[in-house]
Amino acid sequence: MESLPLSTAHVQNHLLIMNRLHMLLHSIAITLVLYYRVSFLFQPSETRESNLLPWLLVFASELILSFIWILDQAFRWRPISRSVFPERLPDDDKLPAIDVFICTADPTKEPTLDVMNTVLSAIALDYPPHKLNVYLSDDGGSSLTLHGVREAWKFAQRWLPFCTKYKLKNRCPKAYFSALEDDDGHFARNYIEDKLKIKEKYEAFKEEIKTFRIDKAFSRDHPSLIEVMQENIIEGADNVKMPLLVYVSREKKPSHHHHFKAGALNVLLRVSSMMSNSPYILVLDCDMFCNDPTSARYAMCFHLDPKISSSLAFVQFPQTFYNISKNDIYDSQLRSLFTLQWQGMDGLEGPVISGTGFYIKRVSLYGNLASKGTDMLQLKESFGSSNEFIRSLSQNYTSDLVSGQKYALLGEPHFLASCNYEIGTKWGQEVGFSYDSVVEDYLTGYILNCNGWTSVFCDPSRPQFLGSATTNLNDVIIQSTRWYSGLFENGTNRYCPLTYGLSRISLPQSLCFAWLTYFPLYCLPLWCLATIPQLCLLNGIPLYPKISDPFFTVFSFTFLSALLKHLFEVHITGGTLQKWINEQRIWMMKSVTCHLYGCLDALLNKIGIREARFFPTNKLEDVEQTVLYQMDKYDFQASNIFVAPMVALITVNISCFIGGVYRVLMMGDCDKMFIQLFITVFIITVNYPIIEGLLIRKDKGRISKLVAIPVTLATLVLLSVFKLLGNV
Repeated sequence: MESLPLSTAHVQNHLLIMNRLHMLLHSIAITLVLYYRVSFLFQPSETRESNLLPWLLVFASELILSFIWILDQAFRWRPISRSVFPERLPDDDKLPAIDVFICTADPTKEPTLDVMNTVLSAIALDYPPHKLNVYLSDDGGSSLTLHGVREAWKFAQRWLPFCTKYKLKNRCPKAYFSALEDDDGHFARNYIEDKLKIKEKYEAFKEEIKTFRIDKAFSRDHPSLIEVMQENIIEGADNVKMPLLVYVSREKKPSHHHHFKAGALNVLLRVSSMMSNSPYILVLDCDMFCNDPTSARYAMCFHLDPKISSSLAFVQFPQTFYNISKNDIYDSQLRSLFTLQWQGMDGLEGPVISGTGFYIKRVSLYGNLASKGTDMLQLKESFGSSNEFIRSLSQNYTSDLVSGQKYALLGEPHFLASCNYEIGTKWGQEVGFSYDSVVEDYLTGYILNCNGWTSVFCDPSRPQFLGSATTNLNDVIIQSTRWYSGLFENGTNRYCPLTYGLSRISLPQSLCFAWLTYFPLYCLPLWCLATIPQLCLLNGIPLYPKISDPFFTVFSFTFLSALLKHLFEVHITGGTLQKWINEQRIWMMKSVTCHLYGCLDALLNKIGIREARFFPTNKLEDVEQTVLYQMDKYDFQASNIFVAPMVALITVNISCFIGGVYRVLMMGDCDKMFIQLFITVFIITVNYPIIEGLLIRKDKGRISKLVAIPVTLATLVLLSVFKLLGNV
């Protein structure tokens, strides 16, 4: 008799039909727009009303927008949703073991208490404790972080029995004690009394971390340090065992490239192989705590499903954030990515790794090298010189691996965590997480896909993981610049999705990866369309068809089609009209700043002028910035390099709008200049908060006059020069 499935997939047919119908209509409109542009180039020069250069620039912008749009449609080709049935999993003693990897790098930007809350939530996962092992990588080598781990371990011996006894769903202490409503346990006897006791323990735990005297906060030069914490029996708790907790600080030297987060994960991969060697690994950011303890069981519904398990590399959960405001003015939750695009990739060969919240099969990270035979010399060339690690490649998880005897032999894990271990090996190339990009998650997932592995996207109704999103403009742009630099770099190296992957994965899947690498190119058409039509409006140079021209309808349809499709997708994912406007707004802001800087940074890295850099995102909460964010007020206390382009472009559009209206009224050019006038009005309207920050707001989040005045004056001078040259 065939057993019931652990998971099912459902094609979203209604959305599929609507997506494909829109693709057809919008493609026809784009084709006609491009035909209009090309036909202009073949007209006799004396019949052209416009200068050739601005026309070609606008045409190039439309080509780039069309290219990115075509790539984007691959996400919408076959969207699916999935259901899981964890109640059908085998008994706990038959479940596979799981290692949890958590990475932190800088206690000044990643508060230690928040990191420990993530650790505690992982320890308290609803999974057999003897099959759960938690590893914390501390790249800063901070004494505060080590002290926090020790104190977290002590508190966990009280926290885990409490969670187990009352079957709590919210097992992150910080989130649990700050919740507006109690968890399920409030119906149980003695719950209130036990809650008060555990809260006292938590307050004492917080105080221990808060009052600890730091002797070394952050260092880029320190030896490896590994500390193991294990307690099989908890005093006073019946039948409650503790998972393994391991603190790992790899060796760091300024003379050795440490490869950022990918390097830390690869060290954990090696060290854990000596201690637990679990077949599955959960990777978490240090601020992404487990919001629901059942995520491991959800992931096992896919990993243990015989229909897909043989080729399944990882299960990706969406990133969800607890500090998002109602309208999310910075689109910090990446709505489109985790509500539409990852579902679309799931209908193909699976989503890409998203940095955190994914359960990955250990063997998939060893590439095809571990299965090429048992020749020790050949394996050492790939995996390094550790005999113990080589043996672990073919060794399954057993309770003996996590016995106390292993901890007396920590010399091997220290060796595996040393700077020199990877020299001359395939680590970061064909083994482990990839070193060829600062966005190691994207590239690792892409290479796995090209090597024949698949993935799935699991999005339960209750968020399985919750993190802290960036909620001020400066951090949003800095973080995004790093992402876009790494992504665009992957579109220009040997892993280019339009060349490397075409023979290895399907065309739609390749297009999805290509969109992820090339969408920073939005900076080119956005900069062009925010300046060229406006400047030509000022000098009476038409770039678009007249209202009376049949092609006016084509351009209008293309514009409205794109906007309305976006509005529809915001609506079906629970968004509002204001949310739609905010996404349009932040897309424009990012395109003229971090998209541009990300592309430039990637190109400079490629030609060797600048080295790749990685800065942890600042997770410290600023009360004033939080208040502005919750009020939907943009915080323009950002670097001048980010604010200046916004001020310059809004100045160009306002000035050209005034000059354009005057020209239309005086010259009667409304028929041929209408589209350019409309583009200018649209940009001014969508970016009204920049005008507000310049002229109206008085709070600390306004645009500084030290930036606004010189940038505005310089822009007006350049406009005057351009106007004079246009009249010559």
